[in-house]
Amino acid sequence: MNGHITVGVDGSPAASNAVRWAADEAVRRDLALRIVHVAGVYAYDIPLRQAVAVYESLEDYSASVLREAEALARRRQPFLPVDTVLRKGVVAEVLRAEAEDAVALVLGSRGYGRFSRGRIGSVSAALAGHAPCPVVVVHDLPVRERGEIAVGFDECSAAALRFAFAEADRRGARLRAVHAWQPPAISPFVLGADPIFDELFEAARHRAVLVLQRWRDRHPRVRVIEQIVPGGAVEAICRASAAADLVVVGSRGRGPLSSALLGSVSRGVLHGSRCPVAVVRPMAAAIGSAA
Repeated sequence: MNGHITVGVDGSPAASNAVRWAADEAVRRDLALRIVHVAGVYAYDIPLRQAVAVYESLEDYSASVLREAEALARRRQPFLPVDTVLRKGVVAEVLRAEAEDAVALVLGSRGYGRFSRGRIGSVSAALAGHAPCPVVVVHDLPVRERGEIAVGFDECSAAALRFAFAEADRRGARLRAVHAWQPPAISPFVLGADPIFDELFEAARHRAVLVLQRWRDRHPRVRVIEQIVPGGAVEAICRASAAADLVVVGSRGRGPLSSALLGSVSRGVLHGSRCPVAVVRPMAAAIGSAA
């Protein structure tokens, strides 16, 4: 056993789902599980004037969060090596530092903070674009395994494809590779009704097939379903998520951690996916697919 998966917890239902997913993934990869909770008034958006009054209770709460998360992981996977870590500081910054030596960072889609009412919390969005390893954001878990991984890709998606093919190979799952081709911005053409449109679409399909071939050669055991369609990438990938155990997308996020910068496709999939989403930056792909 070499390495670990890190999961961030805050006591929320979404974090509990993240622990379940991370425990299962750690067993699949023969890794340990590290559960991290960030304690402090900043973690819960509590005004400074209340800090002294609540600090002791936050310490107690933090300890209980870690105990419950560890117990959940051990119930889920009784033989999984688990350790817990309590940190203080700004949540996104602390978890990013914890991700430096992790194979993957797993987070709930939203927590208990003031900015967590949307489908994706601010911490998850920030880390998905900037963590040094692949980040898996867990919504509701599928009731049963479907045996399928979905990946959105284009000519610049080597990181996402590397991760997705390795994950499908590891699980013995089929891989649905989704490439959405956007037709010209101003076009009266309809697929199947105009030769020029059909030629453009066929050229796009051919390029996508060539992109996939490199990864097919590396993972001959993986059954690949090519899904090359005209239209928007977010809509196509989110439709594929309905039959998948995991969706994989790339990220070209740049800028400071506080900017929470994600590409429009990654952000759209995080908000619309019906299963957990792995966001893979180029520098993170080799880490996440190596174990």
